[in-house]
Amino acid sequence: MKESLRMTEGSISRKIILFAIPLFLGNLFQQLYNTADSLIVGNFLGSNALAAVSSSGNLIFLLIGFISGISMGAGVVIARYYGAKQQDYLRRAVHTTVAFGLLSGVLLTIVGMYFAPKILVLMGTPKDVLPESITYFRIYFAGSIGVVMYNIFVGILQSVGDSRHPLIYLIISSCINVVLDIFFIAGLHMGVGSAALATAISQFVSAILCMVHLMRVKEEYRLELRAIRFDKLMLKQIIENGVPSGFQNSVISIANVFVQSNINAFGKLAMAGCGSYSKIEGFAFLPVTCFSMALTTFVSQNLGARQYDRAKKGAKFGVICSVLIAEIIGIIIYMTAPTCIAAFNSDPGVLHYGVMQARVASMFYCLLSFSHCIAAVLRGSGNASAPMYVMLCDWCIFRVAYIAVAVRLLHDIRVVFWAYPLTWSISSVIFLVMFLRGKWIYGFEKSDEKIAKKKA
Repeated sequence: MKESLRMTEGSISRKIILFAIPLFLGNLFQQLYNTADSLIVGNFLGSNALAAVSSSGNLIFLLIGFISGISMGAGVVIARYYGAKQQDYLRRAVHTTVAFGLLSGVLLTIVGMYFAPKILVLMGTPKDVLPESITYFRIYFAGSIGVVMYNIFVGILQSVGDSRHPLIYLIISSCINVVLDIFFIAGLHMGVGSAALATAISQFVSAILCMVHLMRVKEEYRLELRAIRFDKLMLKQIIENGVPSGFQNSVISIANVFVQSNINAFGKLAMAGCGSYSKIEGFAFLPVTCFSMALTTFVSQNLGARQYDRAKKGAKFGVICSVLIAEIIGIIIYMTAPTCIAAFNSDPGVLHYGVMQARVASMFYCLLSFSHCIAAVLRGSGNASAPMYVMLCDWCIFRVAYIAVAVRLLHDIRVVFWAYPLTWSISSVIFLVMFLRGKWIYGFEKSDEKIAKKKA
């Protein structure tokens, strides 16, 4: 990668935007091919198959979320060494990250295929949907090592400021996924499991493309297969930075699985309608995801280079952009919800539930964006524990407690829908206080003061 792509030099706004745009486009293509699964399944295989695929999101994230969190921790470590230009530590961090991904992919395959059916039963998945759901999950997790390694390789590239190559590879895999969906389902008339098979194949392709690129680059983060091994120092740092994020992802997923089980109680039409909305909501997540990832990389690299004022200015710029864009998308979704939901399934019941959830949540996307961006800034500074505690208490414990009590008092699915805006509001207030107090950067400035005193 060219030196000019480092986040530690040049215009702050330009660096963040140029890094975020490929992330946005990449996430857009990923969301499009995730949506293509539901569109093709819903229109060719019916509402039962759509419900089976629609209920997959929270459970998949539950099992993959922890490893994704560890990957985020690895990205923080790699970005910091890249920003500090410590080449030996950077190489060791890269190869330890890849070794971790390989081990995690194997374990996830075993755990996912064994436990997914049991969790689906615990979630109260309707009996007429359960067989197709189990088929979908087992095929998906059979290829989960491709999903894990793709995320690992992309995390490495993004941590050094390269968001362009992951975009190219994601576009290729997205096209492959859509073509295979149409071929398997519309052409060969295969069942819902073929949608998972198409996803697994496309993820393997993108993972291989990323790996080949990392093996060919001339920079210090080049991947060498012979050097893939665990380094104790790097593994410790990756775990310290990643475990809080992984734990955060997992507990939030557990809460969302609880939410999904309450939605399941309202029947398969509610499952299909809410699942259709979740695909649309994914588009609102695009600015949230791309700016939060850009902020983590930007903050981590600049703190590694001890450019504290630059890190603070970049954090403020990224948060403002993300919040504004997310809210604009929320307004658009609110206005076009009936048309968007009908694209997945025209059943009046599916349409009813999907539009209802969209109208409750979409106007609060600015709060969702703000919470995720501040959490990303904290992770980039090496303070992954703070967002973990906030989201554990608010997005997990409080969300579950609220639903458990509220649904008993008022058996209305809108009570479940309001759990999200309510908890987004609470976390936004807490994160705002933390950000304004500047505690996220204090540890780095304090360590520099100690070093200066020792030299004096």
